[in-house]
Amino acid sequence: MNFIKKISIIILTTLLVFTLVNGAAFAQEKIIKIGTLFPLTGSCALAGSRCKAAVETAVEVINNSHPECDVPLAAQEGLLGGYKIVLVHADHQGKPDIAKAEAERLFDQEGVYTIVGCYNSACTNPASMVAERQEKIFMCGCSSSAALTERGLQYFFRMAPTDKTESIEFCDVIEWMNGTKGANLKTIGIIYENTEFGKHAADEGKLAAAEAGFEVVVDVPFSPGATNMNSEVQTLKAKNPDVVFGACLGGDYTLWVRTMKQMDWLPKMCLNYCTGYQDPVITEQLGDDANYFMGGTGYAPEFAELMPAVAAVEKIYQEKIGVPFDSDSIQEAVATFILAQAIEKAGTLNYDTVRDTLYANEWNSPLSMGGKVAFVSGGQNAKAMSMITQLQGGEYKRVFPTELSTDEVIFPMIPWSKR
Repeated sequence: MNFIKKISIIILTTLLVFTLVNGAAFAQEKIIKIGTLFPLTGSCALAGSRCKAAVETAVEVINNSHPECDVPLAAQEGLLGGYKIVLVHADHQGKPDIAKAEAERLFDQEGVYTIVGCYNSACTNPASMVAERQEKIFMCGCSSSAALTERGLQYFFRMAPTDKTESIEFCDVIEWMNGTKGANLKTIGIIYENTEFGKHAADEGKLAAAEAGFEVVVDVPFSPGATNMNSEVQTLKAKNPDVVFGACLGGDYTLWVRTMKQMDWLPKMCLNYCTGYQDPVITEQLGDDANYFMGGTGYAPEFAELMPAVAAVEKIYQEKIGVPFDSDSIQEAVATFILAQAIEKAGTLNYDTVRDTLYANEWNSPLSMGGKVAFVSGGQNAKAMSMITQLQGGEYKRVFPTELSTDEVIFPMIPWSKR
Protein backbone atom coordinates (compact mmCIF):
# COMPACT_ATOMS: atom_id res chain seq x y z
CA MET A 1 0.00 0.00 0.00
CA ASN A 2 1.55 3.28 -1.07
CA PHE A 3 1.99 6.24 1.23
CA ILE A 4 -0.79 8.37 -0.32
CA LYS A 5 -3.28 5.52 0.00
CA LYS A 6 -2.37 5.01 3.67
CA ILE A 7 -2.82 8.69 4.41
CA SER A 8 -6.22 8.68 2.64
CA ILE A 9 -7.40 5.71 4.72
CA ILE A 10 -6.25 7.41 7.94
CA ILE A 11 -8.05 10.65 7.02
CA LEU A 12 -11.26 8.83 6.07
CA THR A 13 -11.16 6.75 9.25
CA THR A 14 -10.63 9.88 11.36
CA LEU A 15 -13.52 11.64 9.65
CA LEU A 16 -15.77 8.62 10.14
CA VAL A 17 -14.95 8.39 13.85
CA PHE A 18 -15.44 12.16 14.25
CA THR A 19 -18.81 11.96 12.49
CA LEU A 20 -19.97 9.00 14.54
CA VAL A 21 -18.90 10.56 17.84
CA ASN A 22 -20.51 13.90 17.09
CA GLY A 23 -23.60 12.24 15.63
CA ALA A 24 -24.00 10.21 18.80
CA ALA A 25 -23.54 13.32 20.94
CA PHE A 26 -26.14 15.15 18.85
CA ALA A 27 -28.55 12.23 19.12
CA GLN A 28 -28.15 12.26 22.88
CA GLU A 29 -28.88 15.99 23.09
CA LYS A 30 -32.44 16.06 24.37
CA ILE A 31 -33.69 19.62 24.22
CA ILE A 32 -36.95 21.35 23.35
CA LYS A 33 -36.37 24.89 22.09
CA ILE A 34 -39.18 27.30 22.98
CA GLY A 35 -39.31 30.86 21.75
CA THR A 36 -40.62 33.77 23.80
CA LEU A 37 -41.93 36.84 22.00
CA PHE A 38 -42.65 39.88 24.17
CA PRO A 39 -42.18 43.68 24.10
CA LEU A 40 -38.73 44.00 25.67
CA THR A 41 -38.33 47.58 24.44
CA GLY A 42 -40.89 50.33 23.92
CA SER A 43 -43.77 51.56 26.07
CA CYS A 44 -44.66 48.05 27.33
CA ALA A 45 -41.10 46.90 28.06
CA LEU A 46 -41.66 46.56 31.80
CA ALA A 47 -44.60 44.22 31.25
CA GLY A 48 -42.74 42.30 28.55
CA SER A 49 -39.72 41.77 30.78
CA ARG A 50 -41.92 40.36 33.53
CA CYS A 51 -43.68 38.03 31.07
CA LYS A 52 -40.27 36.80 29.86
CA ALA A 53 -39.18 36.18 33.45
CA ALA A 54 -42.41 34.27 34.12
CA VAL A 55 -41.65 31.83 31.29
CA GLU A 56 -38.07 31.50 32.58
CA THR A 57 -39.47 30.69 36.02
CA ALA A 58 -41.77 27.98 34.71
CA VAL A 59 -38.88 26.45 32.74
CA GLU A 60 -36.66 26.51 35.83
CA VAL A 61 -39.31 24.50 37.70
CA ILE A 62 -39.90 22.10 34.79
CA ASN A 63 -36.23 21.43 34.02
CA ASN A 64 -35.13 20.87 37.63
CA SER A 65 -36.52 19.17 40.69
CA HIS A 66 -38.43 21.66 42.84
CA PRO A 67 -40.38 19.60 45.37
CA GLU A 68 -41.15 22.78 47.33
CA CYS A 69 -43.39 23.91 44.44
CA ASP A 70 -46.86 22.38 44.53
CA VAL A 71 -47.37 22.46 40.77
CA PRO A 72 -47.40 19.69 38.12
CA LEU A 73 -43.96 18.50 36.92
CA ALA A 74 -42.09 20.23 39.76
CA ALA A 75 -40.95 17.00 41.39
CA GLN A 76 -39.26 15.60 38.27
CA GLU A 77 -36.47 16.90 36.05
CA GLY A 78 -37.39 17.71 32.48
CA LEU A 79 -39.88 16.06 30.13
CA LEU A 80 -40.21 12.80 28.22
CA GLY A 81 -37.53 11.02 30.20
CA GLY A 82 -34.94 13.76 30.29
CA TYR A 83 -35.68 16.44 27.68
CA LYS A 84 -34.82 19.94 28.90
CA ILE A 85 -36.41 23.16 27.67
CA VAL A 86 -34.07 25.79 26.21
CA LEU A 87 -35.50 29.29 25.70
CA VAL A 88 -34.83 31.60 22.78
CA HIS A 89 -35.99 35.16 23.49
CA ALA A 90 -37.19 37.73 20.96
CA ASP A 91 -38.42 41.33 21.17
CA HIS A 92 -41.36 42.51 19.05
CA GLN A 93 -41.13 46.11 20.41
CA GLY A 94 -44.93 46.33 20.48
CA LYS A 95 -45.02 46.39 16.67
CA PRO A 96 -47.14 43.84 14.76
CA ASP A 97 -44.86 43.73 11.70
CA ILE A 98 -41.84 42.97 13.86
CA ALA A 99 -43.82 40.35 15.77
CA LYS A 100 -44.57 38.55 12.50
CA ALA A 101 -40.95 38.74 11.34
CA GLU A 102 -39.61 37.55 14.69
CA ALA A 103 -42.06 34.63 14.79
CA GLU A 104 -40.82 33.57 11.36
CA ARG A 105 -37.22 33.89 12.50
CA LEU A 106 -37.84 31.88 15.66
CA PHE A 107 -39.43 29.03 13.73
CA ASP A 108 -37.35 29.07 10.56
CA GLN A 109 -33.90 30.05 11.78
CA GLU A 110 -33.83 29.28 15.49
CA GLY A 111 -35.81 26.07 15.05
CA VAL A 112 -38.03 26.56 18.09
CA TYR A 113 -40.72 24.00 18.77
CA THR A 114 -43.30 26.58 19.84
CA ILE A 115 -43.67 30.23 20.84
CA VAL A 116 -45.07 31.70 24.05
CA GLY A 117 -46.30 35.31 23.73
CA CYS A 118 -46.99 38.09 22.88
CA TYR A 119 -48.63 40.29 25.61
CA ASN A 120 -49.93 42.81 23.03
CA SER A 121 -52.94 41.35 21.20
CA ALA A 122 -52.00 43.33 18.10
CA CYS A 123 -48.70 41.42 17.99
CA THR A 124 -50.13 38.05 19.02
CA ASN A 125 -52.44 38.09 16.00
CA PRO A 126 -49.82 38.06 13.20
CA ALA A 127 -47.28 36.02 15.19
CA SER A 128 -49.78 33.25 15.90
CA MET A 129 -50.80 33.18 12.24
CA VAL A 130 -47.19 32.31 11.40
CA ALA A 131 -47.47 29.33 13.75
CA GLU A 132 -50.83 28.32 12.28
CA ARG A 133 -49.52 28.31 8.72
CA GLN A 134 -46.68 26.05 9.81
CA GLU A 135 -49.06 23.89 11.87
CA LYS A 136 -47.08 24.59 15.03
CA ILE A 137 -48.43 25.37 18.48
CA PHE A 138 -48.64 28.94 19.79
CA MET A 139 -49.20 29.43 23.54
CA CYS A 140 -50.71 32.77 24.54
CA GLY A 141 -50.82 33.77 28.17
CA CYS A 142 -52.47 37.14 28.59
CA SER A 143 -53.37 38.77 25.24
CA SER A 144 -57.02 39.52 25.85
CA SER A 145 -58.63 40.39 22.50
CA ALA A 146 -61.65 38.09 22.17
CA ALA A 147 -61.09 37.98 18.41
CA LEU A 148 -57.93 35.91 18.86
CA THR A 149 -59.91 32.82 19.78
CA GLU A 150 -62.66 33.50 17.25
CA ARG A 151 -60.48 32.91 14.17
CA GLY A 152 -61.01 29.15 14.01
CA LEU A 153 -57.31 28.40 14.47
CA GLN A 154 -56.28 24.85 15.40
CA TYR A 155 -52.87 25.44 17.01
CA PHE A 156 -53.55 28.55 19.12
CA PHE A 157 -54.21 28.36 22.88
CA ARG A 158 -54.93 31.23 25.28
CA MET A 159 -55.02 31.12 29.10
CA ALA A 160 -56.53 34.46 30.19
CA PRO A 161 -60.09 35.82 30.19
CA THR A 162 -61.05 37.93 27.18
CA ASP A 163 -62.17 41.52 26.80
CA LYS A 164 -65.62 40.13 26.10
CA THR A 165 -65.91 38.38 29.46
CA GLU A 166 -64.38 41.38 31.24
CA SER A 167 -66.84 43.78 29.56
CA ILE A 168 -69.75 41.68 30.78
CA GLU A 169 -68.20 41.59 34.25
CA PHE A 170 -67.81 45.38 34.23
CA CYS A 171 -71.52 45.79 33.50
CA ASP A 172 -72.32 43.28 36.24
CA VAL A 173 -70.38 45.47 38.66
CA ILE A 174 -72.29 48.58 37.56
CA GLU A 175 -75.62 46.80 38.00
CA TRP A 176 -74.51 45.55 41.42
CA MET A 177 -73.47 49.05 42.47
CA ASN A 178 -76.78 50.47 41.30
CA GLY A 179 -78.78 47.75 43.00
CA THR A 180 -76.96 47.54 46.33
CA LYS A 181 -75.21 50.89 46.72
CA GLY A 182 -77.69 53.24 45.02
CA ALA A 183 -74.88 54.41 42.74
CA ASN A 184 -77.19 55.62 39.94
CA LEU A 185 -74.61 54.89 37.25
CA LYS A 186 -76.09 55.33 33.78
CA THR A 187 -73.49 56.50 31.27
CA ILE A 188 -70.20 55.00 30.10
CA GLY A 189 -67.14 56.39 28.34
CA ILE A 190 -64.43 54.23 26.75
CA ILE A 191 -60.80 55.18 26.16
CA TYR A 192 -58.63 52.76 24.22
CA GLU A 193 -55.45 52.42 22.23
CA ASN A 194 -56.02 52.31 18.49
CA THR A 195 -54.81 48.72 18.08
CA GLU A 196 -56.42 45.31 17.79
CA PHE A 197 -56.54 45.04 21.58
CA GLY A 198 -58.01 48.47 22.15
CA LYS A 199 -60.54 48.44 19.33
CA HIS A 200 -61.86 45.00 20.25
CA ALA A 201 -62.06 45.98 23.92
CA ALA A 202 -64.07 49.06 22.95
CA ASP A 203 -66.37 47.03 20.70
CA GLU A 204 -66.98 44.46 23.45
CA GLY A 205 -67.56 47.23 25.97
CA LYS A 206 -70.21 48.80 23.72
CA LEU A 207 -71.97 45.48 23.17
CA ALA A 208 -72.03 44.63 26.87
CA ALA A 209 -73.24 48.12 27.77
CA ALA A 210 -76.05 47.98 25.21
CA GLU A 211 -77.21 44.57 26.45
CA ALA A 212 -77.19 45.83 30.04
CA GLY A 213 -79.08 49.00 29.16
CA PHE A 214 -76.29 51.54 29.71
CA GLU A 215 -75.51 54.41 27.35
CA VAL A 216 -72.02 54.81 25.91
CA VAL A 217 -71.77 58.58 25.56
CA VAL A 218 -68.17 58.81 24.31
CA ASP A 219 -65.44 56.56 22.98
CA VAL A 220 -61.93 57.93 22.62
CA PRO A 221 -59.15 56.18 20.68
CA PHE A 222 -55.50 57.21 20.99
CA SER A 223 -52.22 56.18 19.39
CA PRO A 224 -50.14 53.88 21.61
CA GLY A 225 -46.91 55.42 22.82
CA ALA A 226 -48.57 58.83 22.95
CA THR A 227 -46.64 61.73 24.49
CA ASN A 228 -49.70 63.87 25.12
CA MET A 229 -53.29 62.85 25.96
CA ASN A 230 -54.74 66.29 26.69
CA SER A 231 -57.31 66.21 23.90
CA GLU A 232 -58.42 62.66 24.75
CA VAL A 233 -58.95 63.46 28.42
CA GLN A 234 -60.63 66.75 27.53
CA THR A 235 -63.09 64.81 25.35
CA LEU A 236 -63.89 62.48 28.24
CA LYS A 237 -64.24 65.38 30.64
CA ALA A 238 -66.61 67.24 28.31
CA LYS A 239 -68.99 64.26 28.14
CA ASN A 240 -68.46 63.45 31.86
CA PRO A 241 -69.57 59.79 31.82
CA ASP A 242 -70.41 58.16 35.14
CA VAL A 243 -68.07 55.24 34.40
CA VAL A 244 -65.01 54.90 32.17
CA PHE A 245 -63.75 51.63 30.69
CA GLY A 246 -60.01 51.88 30.06
CA ALA A 247 -57.86 49.92 27.60
CA CYS A 248 -54.49 51.60 28.06
CA LEU A 249 -51.28 49.58 28.29
CA GLY A 250 -47.98 50.38 29.95
CA GLY A 251 -46.80 53.96 29.89
CA ASP A 252 -50.01 55.06 28.16
CA TYR A 253 -51.93 54.21 31.32
CA THR A 254 -49.57 56.31 33.42
CA LEU A 255 -49.92 59.24 31.04
CA TRP A 256 -53.71 58.94 31.02
CA VAL A 257 -53.98 58.96 34.82
CA ARG A 258 -51.59 61.87 35.21
CA THR A 259 -53.39 63.86 32.53
CA MET A 260 -56.70 63.38 34.32
CA LYS A 261 -55.06 64.71 37.46
CA GLN A 262 -53.71 67.74 35.59
CA MET A 263 -57.21 68.46 34.30
CA ASP A 264 -58.74 67.79 37.73
CA TRP A 265 -61.29 65.32 36.44
CA LEU A 266 -62.38 61.81 37.38
CA PRO A 267 -65.47 59.74 36.62
CA LYS A 268 -67.39 58.24 39.52
CA MET A 269 -65.89 54.85 38.67
CA CYS A 270 -63.17 53.60 36.35
CA LEU A 271 -62.87 49.95 35.27
CA ASN A 272 -59.77 48.77 33.40
CA TYR A 273 -59.16 45.83 31.10
CA CYS A 274 -55.88 43.88 31.02
CA THR A 275 -53.87 47.11 31.16
CA GLY A 276 -51.43 49.23 33.10
CA TYR A 277 -53.84 49.08 36.03
CA GLN A 278 -52.66 45.55 36.83
CA ASP A 279 -48.98 46.50 36.63
CA PRO A 280 -47.51 46.68 40.16
CA VAL A 281 -44.55 48.75 38.97
CA ILE A 282 -46.84 51.36 37.41
CA THR A 283 -48.98 51.31 40.55
CA GLU A 284 -45.90 52.05 42.65
CA GLN A 285 -44.78 54.80 40.28
CA LEU A 286 -48.17 56.50 40.41
CA GLY A 287 -48.36 56.33 44.19
CA ASP A 288 -51.60 57.74 45.57
CA ASP A 289 -52.68 58.73 42.06
CA ALA A 290 -53.22 55.02 41.31
CA ASN A 291 -55.78 54.58 44.07
CA TYR A 292 -59.53 54.03 43.58
CA PHE A 293 -59.21 52.82 40.00
CA MET A 294 -60.63 49.34 39.42
CA GLY A 295 -60.19 46.48 36.99
CA GLY A 296 -60.30 42.79 36.22
CA THR A 297 -57.51 40.91 38.00
CA GLY A 298 -56.43 37.29 37.60
CA TYR A 299 -53.74 37.46 40.25
CA ALA A 300 -52.25 39.86 42.78
CA PRO A 301 -50.18 39.13 45.90
CA GLU A 302 -53.30 39.94 47.92
CA PHE A 303 -54.84 36.72 46.52
CA ALA A 304 -52.38 34.55 48.47
CA GLU A 305 -54.97 32.65 50.50
CA LEU A 306 -56.97 31.87 47.36
CA MET A 307 -53.94 30.55 45.43
CA PRO A 308 -51.49 29.14 48.01
CA ALA A 309 -49.39 27.23 45.46
CA VAL A 310 -48.21 30.49 43.89
CA ALA A 311 -45.90 31.44 46.77
CA ALA A 312 -43.06 28.97 46.14
CA VAL A 313 -43.05 29.60 42.38
CA GLU A 314 -43.31 33.34 42.93
CA LYS A 315 -40.19 33.22 45.11
CA ILE A 316 -38.19 31.93 42.14
CA TYR A 317 -39.79 34.56 39.91
CA GLN A 318 -38.93 37.41 42.26
CA GLU A 319 -35.30 36.32 42.31
CA LYS A 320 -35.28 36.87 38.54
CA ILE A 321 -37.21 40.12 38.22
CA GLY A 322 -37.49 41.68 41.68
CA VAL A 323 -41.30 42.01 41.84
CA PRO A 324 -44.20 39.60 42.48
CA PHE A 325 -46.26 38.06 39.71
CA ASP A 326 -48.97 40.27 38.29
CA SER A 327 -52.16 39.40 36.45
CA ASP A 328 -50.42 39.22 33.07
CA SER A 329 -47.06 37.63 33.80
CA ILE A 330 -48.51 34.73 35.76
CA GLN A 331 -50.59 33.75 32.72
CA GLU A 332 -47.39 33.30 30.70
CA ALA A 333 -46.09 30.93 33.38
CA VAL A 334 -49.41 29.06 33.19
CA ALA A 335 -49.09 28.79 29.39
CA THR A 336 -45.65 27.22 29.76
CA PHE A 337 -46.72 24.76 32.45
CA ILE A 338 -49.79 23.66 30.48
CA LEU A 339 -47.76 23.06 27.31
CA ALA A 340 -45.23 21.03 29.28
CA GLN A 341 -47.98 18.91 30.84
CA ALA A 342 -49.46 18.24 27.42
CA ILE A 343 -46.11 17.16 25.97
CA GLU A 344 -45.50 14.86 28.91
CA LYS A 345 -48.98 13.34 28.72
CA ALA A 346 -48.83 12.96 24.93
CA GLY A 347 -45.48 11.18 25.23
CA THR A 348 -44.30 12.80 22.01
CA LEU A 349 -43.43 16.11 20.38
CA ASN A 350 -45.70 15.46 17.42
CA TYR A 351 -47.64 18.68 16.95
CA ASP A 352 -51.02 17.19 16.16
CA THR A 353 -50.81 14.74 19.05
CA VAL A 354 -49.86 17.49 21.51
CA ARG A 355 -52.60 19.76 20.13
CA ASP A 356 -55.21 17.02 20.49
CA THR A 357 -53.95 16.29 24.00
CA LEU A 358 -54.33 19.95 24.96
CA TYR A 359 -57.96 19.88 23.84
CA ALA A 360 -58.82 16.47 25.27
CA ASN A 361 -57.93 17.12 28.90
CA GLU A 362 -58.74 19.35 31.84
CA TRP A 363 -55.42 20.46 33.29
CA ASN A 364 -54.45 21.09 36.88
CA SER A 365 -53.23 24.67 37.13
CA PRO A 366 -52.51 25.86 40.68
CA LEU A 367 -51.29 29.20 39.32
CA SER A 368 -54.73 29.89 37.80
CA MET A 369 -57.68 31.27 39.69
CA GLY A 370 -60.01 28.28 40.02
CA GLY A 371 -57.12 25.86 39.60
CA LYS A 372 -58.07 24.41 36.21
CA VAL A 373 -57.46 24.99 32.50
CA ALA A 374 -59.61 23.48 29.73
CA PHE A 375 -59.75 24.55 26.10
CA VAL A 376 -62.72 24.93 23.79
CA SER A 377 -62.75 25.31 20.00
CA GLY A 378 -60.58 28.24 18.93
CA GLY A 379 -58.20 27.69 21.82
CA GLN A 380 -59.86 29.71 24.58
CA ASN A 381 -59.45 28.52 28.16
CA ALA A 382 -63.04 27.96 29.27
CA LYS A 383 -61.94 27.94 32.92
CA ALA A 384 -60.34 31.41 32.78
CA MET A 385 -61.37 33.54 35.74
CA SER A 386 -60.69 36.95 37.21
CA MET A 387 -62.27 39.18 39.82
CA ILE A 388 -62.74 42.89 40.19
CA THR A 389 -60.26 44.68 42.40
CA GLN A 390 -59.86 48.27 43.48
CA LEU A 391 -56.56 49.87 44.36
CA GLN A 392 -56.75 51.15 47.90
CA GLY A 393 -53.57 52.27 49.61
CA GLY A 394 -51.59 50.75 46.75
CA GLU A 395 -53.07 47.28 47.33
CA TYR A 396 -55.41 45.33 45.05
CA LYS A 397 -58.48 44.89 47.24
CA ARG A 398 -60.98 42.25 46.17
CA VAL A 399 -64.39 43.89 45.79
CA PHE A 400 -66.43 41.72 43.37
CA PRO A 401 -67.95 39.13 43.21
CA THR A 402 -69.17 39.45 46.76
CA GLU A 403 -68.45 35.81 47.71
CA LEU A 404 -64.74 36.44 47.11
CA SER A 405 -64.56 40.06 48.24
CA THR A 406 -62.53 41.28 51.19
CA ASP A 407 -63.26 45.01 51.05
CA GLU A 408 -65.97 47.51 50.17
CA VAL A 409 -65.70 49.64 47.04
CA ILE A 410 -64.68 53.22 47.77
CA PHE A 411 -67.27 55.12 45.74
CA PRO A 412 -67.25 57.53 44.09
CA MET A 413 -63.56 57.87 43.29
CA ILE A 414 -62.03 60.39 45.69
CA PRO A 415 -61.34 63.66 43.77
CA TRP A 416 -57.73 64.67 43.21
CA SER A 417 -58.12 67.77 45.35
CA LYS A 418 -59.24 65.74 48.38
CA ARG A 419 -56.46 63.14 48.42
